[in-house]
Amino acid sequence: MGHVNNAVYLTYLEQARLAQWRALRLGRLPSNAPGESVPDDVPGVILARAEIDDKRPAHYGDVLEVRIGLAAMGRTSFTYEYEIVDAQGQLVVTARSVQVMYDYAAGRPVPIPAAMRGWFDTL
Repeated sequence: MGHVNNAVYLTYLEQARLAQWRALRLGRLPSNAPGESVPDDVPGVILARAEIDDKRPAHYGDVLEVRIGLAAMGRTSFTYEYEIVDAQGQLVVTARSVQVMYDYAAGRPVPIPAAMRGWFDTL
């Protein structure tokens, strides 16, 4: 079809979240190198919702920048807002996602740990 498929934007958003989490984790959690693991008291994070609004098409080979910011934080969840812009600064996509802190062993959402709330203050 000559343009970036909307499902690909979800991957771009995921990569932005992962990059941000790596930056926030520096010095706080293990690097997950072989033999290391995330402490048991750190809950998982699941993607609960994603919204994408196309503004203009992007094409194969375009250089895109994903901008990410914290929009809201609740008791067990937090919301990111994103902009994807092209090399000329033209808005390609706006998006939002809701992440939920999740205890996989218990099978339920859990409160965002206080220490992790402090991480977001650096955003």
